[in-house]
Amino acid sequence: MLANLHAASLIFINISDCNFGQRNALKTGLFDYVWVQFYNNPPCQYSGGAISNLEDAWKQWISDIPAKKIFLGLPASPQAAGSGFISATDLTSKVLPAIQDSSKYGGVMLWSRYYDDQSGYSSSIKNHV
Repeated sequence: MLANLHAASLIFINISDCNFGQRNALKTGLFDYVWVQFYNNPPCQYSGGAISNLEDAWKQWISDIPAKKIFLGLPASPQAAGSGFISATDLTSKVLPAIQDSSKYGGVMLWSRYYDDQSGYSSSIKNHV
């Protein structure tokens, strides 16, 4: 079925855990946009003011995966995930300046709408994303 469709009419999207579990499929170049979960995974997440794990994982994603855009997936509140929440202040002053210069930076994805409604997180970051 997919072979009969024109490539220009398709946009392939993938949502992935940061640990590169689906990396072989993602390396095919079929995915235009990839949303990566940079939380609930300590080797890939911002923690205690330290950006190095997240930044190293981000660099690996943008260099290894031939997607057009990669999105930074984050929890919208501390209650939305077991670990990896980044305050809006730290996101806008530390994390985004470290990753936004990449041509593959697509934006921020939040989990979930319910927690975002409760916390107002997206409203506090939208002018910086």
